[in-house]
Amino acid sequence: MTVTHIRFPSLFLYVTCSSFLFLSVSKLFAPPFMAILTPPCVLMLFVPSVMVLVSSLRGFSVAELEVGFYSDSCPNAEQIVRWEVTEAANSDSTIPAALLRLHYHDCIVRGCDGSILIRDPDDASLEKKSSNHAGVRGFDVIDRAKARLEAECEGVVSCADIVALAARDAVYLSRGPYYDVPTGRRDGRVSNVSDASHMPDIRESVAVLKAKFAKKGLSEKDLVLLSAAHTIGTTACFFLEDRLYNFFEGGGSDPSINPHFLPELKLRCPAGGDINVRLPLDPGSETVFDMHILRNIRSGLGVIESDAKLYADASTRAIIDSYLGSVSPVPSFDRDFAESMVRMGMLDVHTGSHGEIRRVCSRFN
Repeated sequence: MTVTHIRFPSLFLYVTCSSFLFLSVSKLFAPPFMAILTPPCVLMLFVPSVMVLVSSLRGFSVAELEVGFYSDSCPNAEQIVRWEVTEAANSDSTIPAALLRLHYHDCIVRGCDGSILIRDPDDASLEKKSSNHAGVRGFDVIDRAKARLEAECEGVVSCADIVALAARDAVYLSRGPYYDVPTGRRDGRVSNVSDASHMPDIRESVAVLKAKFAKKGLSEKDLVLLSAAHTIGTTACFFLEDRLYNFFEGGGSDPSINPHFLPELKLRCPAGGDINVRLPLDPGSETVFDMHILRNIRSGLGVIESDAKLYADASTRAIIDSYLGSVSPVPSFDRDFAESMVRMGMLDVHTGSHGEIRRVCSRFN
């Protein structure tokens, strides 16, 4: 799969006051701007990066998914999801990273089927109950988008597609690339906690991570690029305890941590301290989607162990270095990330007559 061209995004104007106006103007040839008015109607303006398209044509299909799948059956579907994601991000700046993580956690288990969305506080057998999904958020954004879509196009748009679209919009709102998302997924009818027990883990070796990605049909390059999604968001001290204080039997810190960075990490996450304290995964660029995290990993400033290990492995190190100028021409990080996201978004999808279109994302029909 190759990216065939780059175009500027449409102009989206959002107004949120006592009432709102939603306006989408397509096919503009002016530079991309997004204007957002938030309570009490204060104008915020930012200029995201150009859109990276996986295809230049509506109707482009990958497997049984198709760009513009809802163009006839629910033409405002993608705008509705984008609106809800934007509203949520305006209220909580951590939402884009949460939605990106939600998409990954959905796809990497049973495939992109919305299985992680099934929720019941009294049912411990559901996938969401897995400790590997600890801290995953953004469900309320998906639920709100689904409610609006059901009001406009009942029984048409799947929850699995909403998750994929929301992740794309989250990247874009963080000033990352915009890419076309092939849609047409249907929602799964299974959600089992045991299915999440073999997810990639931050403490595993790169060899194990490669093997787990390969089992899903994802490459070493996908491992690097999808790990680079950590350019936005935070992690908890809980995930750093072993790396900082028990990396070796008998204690000690991970020697790959930059010695100038280690004291800062220990100050933020002291031994015996609050394991729920959060710190950025990409220090210095945690709210902007870019490849700054690759520079941090190369410099020993990767925060979590799995990110740092990517530079200790020869093949993944070469991939990181390629984006930082070790080869010519330098590959496009934005383009390649978009392609990896599309590839991940196709994992084990239900299409056609398989699965269902849930009425409510948190429960089966």
